[in-house]
Amino acid sequence: MGMFDYVRSSYPFGEHFTEVCHTKEMEYDDIGGTMSHYWISPSGCLYHIDYSNTADFVEIPEEELKSEKHKWMKYRWESNGLRGRVKPYPITKYVVIYPEKWSGDWRDWPDCRIHFKYGIVQDYEILKKGDYIK
Repeated sequence: MGMFDYVRSSYPFGEHFTEVCHTKEMEYDDIGGTMSHYWISPSGCLYHIDYSNTADFVEIPEEELKSEKHKWMKYRWESNGLRGRVKPYPITKYVVIYPEKWSGDWRDWPDCRIHFKYGIVQDYEILKKGDYIK
């Protein structure tokens, strides 16, 4: 599957789109899947959730280095107390999201094609992956 972006939605797209969804189409330059996080509000506004600078890379204290767990690693990530930021993401394009978890047949796996204009949902359409195979 490769890398993708995570989308959580509070917008009423339907039962399959209430949990975590994936997409590869959010970025402006069609980079595709930078493992970024997004949220669609109940009113249809798209937001980018930025977790940068919320952890620091610190050296492990000498007494902990003696344990078997830290035999080869001398540094680790530690939360620094910052919570990140949520900011509007004003894209104008069509984006496809699909549920992260799907237990049914792949042909029944739903896609939600969303039309955003300035970061606000204009309309959407739900199709199954099998609908594209003719």
